[in-house]
Amino acid sequence: MSQFEIIFLGTGTSQGVPAIGCDCRICQSSDPRDKRLRSAIFVRTSECAFVIDTPPEFRIQCLREGIKQLDAVIYTHSHTDHILGFDDLRRFCEMTGEKIPIYAAPDTMADLRRVFQYAFEEVVWKNYIRPDPHVIDGPFLIGDIQLIPLRLPHGKIILNGYLMMRNNEKLAAYMTDCHSVPEDVMETIKGVKILIIDALRHKEHPTHLSISQATAVARKVEAKSTYLIHMSHDVMHAETQASLPENIFLSYDGLHIKA
Repeated sequence: MSQFEIIFLGTGTSQGVPAIGCDCRICQSSDPRDKRLRSAIFVRTSECAFVIDTPPEFRIQCLREGIKQLDAVIYTHSHTDHILGFDDLRRFCEMTGEKIPIYAAPDTMADLRRVFQYAFEEVVWKNYIRPDPHVIDGPFLIGDIQLIPLRLPHGKIILNGYLMMRNNEKLAAYMTDCHSVPEDVMETIKGVKILIIDALRHKEHPTHLSISQATAVARKVEAKSTYLIHMSHDVMHAETQASLPENIFLSYDGLHIKA
């Protein structure tokens, strides 16, 4: 069977955990699973390797996991905790001598072009990042993986989650930064093997799912296993995991899973 592996590069919310200047018990925890860089995943198969989002610690995350190959970069949205590692992609261009394909929805691509204007200019230094932009307007292929965009509400914006499929099998769905999951998305991902979903904290939040809300989504879509991400310093790993239903897990930085 062809390989399909997901590595959690980071699992934290926009401020990371520990938070600057915080002395709470979770920020001071000695459990390494309570240390959370900003959220992103690395996906690897026997035919391709790609990341979803490039957070501010992207260089550190790549070094920690020994990532040396990237065939594409896919973005969910343009909030700073999901894009500010963009310039670290220059090293992958330098190693291959090639442009790196960048996939994003039209509004997100426009923001990337604005924030990183130097990178999208026609003439750049050869050791700069050289993006090859692809605007997402429907399902697309990276190697042997078909990605289906999932439109999700996050405050005032709509961002992209992604369903990853191969040979009509729903391998994984990645849904960060959402405060609800529309019914059409529920139907699209129903029966997915691995659900990776936003779960900011225990209490409800206006722009993110809570842990109980994310758990309810997992049950409704009948995911085989679910991994919670984008967690704040209100969530202690060990005690929260002990309270979760079977087949629902708190993710942590550096976690490797396979489908």
